[in-house]
Amino acid sequence: MDVYITDIAAFLPNSPVNNDKIEKILGMVDHISSRIRKIILRKNKIHQRYYAIDPATGLTTHTNAQLTAEAIRRLKPYKGFSLDDIECLCCGTSTPDQLMPGHGSMVHGELGNIPCEVVSTSGICLSGMTSLKYAYMTVATGLAKNAVASGSELASSFIRSRFFGPVSQEKVEDLEESSPVTFNADFLRWMLSDGAGAVFLTNTSPSGKLALKIDWIEHISHANQLKTCMYAGAIKDNNGNVTGWRELPSLQQALKKGAFLIKQDARFLNQEIVTTAVERTLSGIIQKHALLPSDITWFLPHYSSEYFRPELYDHMKSIDFEIPQEKWFTNLAYKGNTGAASIYIILEEFFKSDRIKRGDRILCFIPESGRFSMCYMMLTAV
Repeated sequence: MDVYITDIAAFLPNSPVNNDKIEKILGMVDHISSRIRKIILRKNKIHQRYYAIDPATGLTTHTNAQLTAEAIRRLKPYKGFSLDDIECLCCGTSTPDQLMPGHGSMVHGELGNIPCEVVSTSGICLSGMTSLKYAYMTVATGLAKNAVASGSELASSFIRSRFFGPVSQEKVEDLEESSPVTFNADFLRWMLSDGAGAVFLTNTSPSGKLALKIDWIEHISHANQLKTCMYAGAIKDNNGNVTGWRELPSLQQALKKGAFLIKQDARFLNQEIVTTAVERTLSGIIQKHALLPSDITWFLPHYSSEYFRPELYDHMKSIDFEIPQEKWFTNLAYKGNTGAASIYIILEEFFKSDRIKRGDRILCFIPESGRFSMCYMMLTAV
């Protein structure tokens, strides 16, 4: 059964924050942090992002569940639609407000709509896509006539200054001297931001209105070959083995070791992310679906930094799948890296622009560096 995305909505909290105001909202770690900020922002080319933080008080303005609920409330898939029409609600995030209950249940509570199937998906950037794929499969198999899927992040809850210790001079020099982007907990302070997005899926063919038919979603993990790269709630040893916070001697030890910070293995990421995305994943999908570059009208990639864009392009070209960069669309520079919400926020802006024409084929790319999972999705405009 065909499944259509008939509306997409996004919610970005509060006013946009430019690069000069980040530390005023997140707080300063120490005197050296602004020096790191400039180096990182020069590389990732993010100029603006959004935080669910009141700049005057420093207090949180929205929970993750509230961000998600607000995005869902903005859906207008058809005249007379109400939240009580939702048959299946699927919510993905890497930054839920609590360990338990599931994020989806908290969103359902915020919405207050009638009882329905609710699913929570976890992970990192791909948690938003596993949410979307569950919703897609539910509608495609006829288990529900419609579903809402969401991706959201409250990253600011992890990257405020009060969670960080001093930044060493050695780390600063490493950032300045290495050509690859050095990713670690300090780096992610200047990368991640808040936001939510949602899509409405239905098996009803649209009439007189733009919709996106989901052709396929491919979601592939390479954890069988690659060790952990991005993580939180754990510590990682020199051999790449991860120990969860509950296995440490005490909660105090976990706090002292920074187990709850979001961290990324810089060198490992730079070594593997694009190769895994293209040679290990895209090449197989090309064969499976008999894809040609000429089949793609638009390419919507979610990447964490503009630093990776030329490398991604070059690797795609090397496997004879070159998509001209004038066909690429991203809003990273002015809407930020919102993790699981990013592809929703990219799609929402693109869907509501005048770029899409009937018959256009849109290839979406979503990587996750947690333990290297990749997702590609093909949409056709109808």
